[in-house]
Amino acid sequence: MNEHLKALSLLLTAYLPKVAAAGIVFFAGRWLANWVARIVARLLEANGVEPTLVKFLRPVIFNASLIVVVITSLRQLGVDTSSFLTVIGAAGLAVGLALKDSLSHLSAGAMLVLFRPFKIGDFITAAGVSGEVREISLFNTELATVDNQKIVVPNSSIVNGIITNACAHPTRRVDLTIGVGYQDDLRRAKEVLATVVEAEPLALKEPAPAILVVELAESSVNLACRVWVKTEDYLKARSSLIEGIKTALEQAGISIPFPQQEVRVVLDREPSR
Repeated sequence: MNEHLKALSLLLTAYLPKVAAAGIVFFAGRWLANWVARIVARLLEANGVEPTLVKFLRPVIFNASLIVVVITSLRQLGVDTSSFLTVIGAAGLAVGLALKDSLSHLSAGAMLVLFRPFKIGDFITAAGVSGEVREISLFNTELATVDNQKIVVPNSSIVNGIITNACAHPTRRVDLTIGVGYQDDLRRAKEVLATVVEAEPLALKEPAPAILVVELAESSVNLACRVWVKTEDYLKARSSLIEGIKTALEQAGISIPFPQQEVRVVLDREPSR
């Protein structure tokens, strides 16, 4: 019994300092990794770096630092980290093959953050859906539709398709097609549209608005009304212009034709006897 206690005592004497040192290195290193990630995030934010990029980089910095801490702790225990790294590499390869779809989402998320085709708050159309960007994570992007539905889109689906960002530029052009009757005064119709555009408070003076005749359609002469507005005013300006144009044309006695079709019914009569 004494021999067993003596052996245990020698074992604890030999390894307890190493275990204690490894524990101190791990917990102190984990705290330091979290501190470094937090400080780097604050420095990036202070230098005007995109918040989405900061949010993406912080966990990356922490996890990378934590790997170094774990390896250092293992060295304190006397573990051969070279062979350990070989095992980790082989395991990483196997996991990578098993999770290749998830890793493709991860790499796509990194591309979205680095190249920034859109940011949080932008209204985009991507992967067949449209909505306001609420969150960009490592694997998915969260959108909110105009009726406030939540849509989660895999990042790879976004990167591999066409992305339309309605908020990429500070201004947008409102394009309206207005049809007037062939019997109406075309010059007068253009004057009415110009008056409505000039009175619209959300319309920008530069670039200048344009009113053009674009088509002689089947039942109408089509005019294009093109007005530049601030991006955040697009929907409000579009609605205001449509309402103002319809009201002004009606007051001016100019018709807004709609497609019509004339149907003639011929009744077969029985031949007289």
